[in-house]
Amino acid sequence: MATAEDVRETPEFAELQRTFRRFIFPMAALFLAWYALYVLLAALAPEFMAQRLGGSTITVGLVLGLGQFVSTFAITMVYRSWADRTYDPQATALRERIEGVA
Repeated sequence: MATAEDVRETPEFAELQRTFRRFIFPMAALFLAWYALYVLLAALAPEFMAQRLGGSTITVGLVLGLGQFVSTFAITMVYRSWADRTYDPQATALRERIEGVA
């Protein structure tokens, strides 16, 4: 039976790590940039964030803050779809090869 060390040394595992990193790093950077923009606007442009939309009590800051929740949910759905389509089949194939199923 293959050890964890054996698995880490396989080209398939290295490719699996590259696949994961090519997706996760840009998504994390995008989300952190969006969050940093929100925080910076709140700190440096309070007048802009306090602007009311359409004469209502809803402000730009509230909409952008709620957008943080929406974007988190969207990123989760995008990740799930990507993992189901791309990452999980590769991981399953590697596991089956190592376990001797395939």
